[in-house]
Amino acid sequence: MAVPGSAHLVLAPGVVHLDEPAAVFEAMLSGWGRQQRSRLLAEATIEPRVLLLRRFTSFAESHPWDWTAGDVEDFTASLMSGKTRLAPSTIRGYHLTLRLFCDYLLDGRYGWVAQCEQRFGSIPSQVCHDYNTAAHLVEYEGKPSRRPFSYDEIETLFGFLDDRVEQVARSGRKGTLAALRDAQMVKTAYAFGLRRRELCFLDVVDLRPNPRMPGWGTYGAVHVRYAKSSRGSAPRRRTVLAVPEFDWVIGGLAQWVEQARPLLNPGSRQELWLTERRQRISPKTMDKRFAFLRQQAGLAAELTLHCLRHSYVTHLIEFGYPERFVTEQVGHSYASTTAIYTSVSNDFKTKTLQAALGRVYGNTTHHDDNREQR
Repeated sequence: MAVPGSAHLVLAPGVVHLDEPAAVFEAMLSGWGRQQRSRLLAEATIEPRVLLLRRFTSFAESHPWDWTAGDVEDFTASLMSGKTRLAPSTIRGYHLTLRLFCDYLLDGRYGWVAQCEQRFGSIPSQVCHDYNTAAHLVEYEGKPSRRPFSYDEIETLFGFLDDRVEQVARSGRKGTLAALRDAQMVKTAYAFGLRRRELCFLDVVDLRPNPRMPGWGTYGAVHVRYAKSSRGSAPRRRTVLAVPEFDWVIGGLAQWVEQARPLLNPGSRQELWLTERRQRISPKTMDKRFAFLRQQAGLAAELTLHCLRHSYVTHLIEFGYPERFVTEQVGHSYASTTAIYTSVSNDFKTKTLQAALGRVYGNTTHHDDNREQR
């Protein structure tokens, strides 16, 4: 039985190529693409990998059967130099792609070793090993500048968004609905701890009631259908419950769904966040919109839309919610991932320390007075 990605499936027998090395390399890329699709990997994963292999081949000025470990080391050095130096996590991803491709070529089930030896007199080798590739040493490798919003920054952002809606409405110009939509999207992202894709792909039917809070109507929970997926699997699903501390989002959602959104004449369309042309807001568009709004609000450039998700986790922890509840709310598989998102405020640390002092020393004020008298 032929294995997807086998050499004989992508190389026609008996065909003489004008540029045989280039033809075989293209067949390798095609075969690896088949193999990855057979694993149900998305095109968004496969295409960047193929582009990287073309880039590395151009850099090495050789084809896979002539690649060496030195080519990888020189390629890495080029990525680490100059003003466009890449992040360690990006370089490690590049190394992983090269390693996977070489493993594919060396797998006897695909027949590439025999093809290369027959055609070129040399065979591929694994050019990525533990001594020339980046190791994964820490849990989180994001930029140190990335952090949750403080409570004051949240208030500044939301205050600006509310004022902007009023200013646009008073001016009589178009854009009131767009301003209201932008404001409610940002607030919803924070109040439910959503990723940008999860936020943008919400439909009206994803707004669910919470039986324990009938007063919240159909806005007591959000059913996320486009959560982050594992490789080769469909997007995971989860239901995020509204929490009492963020119950202010209920009124905003109701206003958008029941009053504002109908003015866009959505018809049978189910997208929660629509443009004036009745199209779904894309994640890239939302990124640009948020960057503009953040700048207009006078907030730091390192505060991205995803930082609101970090804020959600941090603030739930500060409110005293159990770690397991927070982990399930944000859709993490492991509590350690949730812990990376957590960055409690100085105020929370102070209160925690005061509580500890009270448990150990009783009346902390009395204890301080006695120490001063000594």
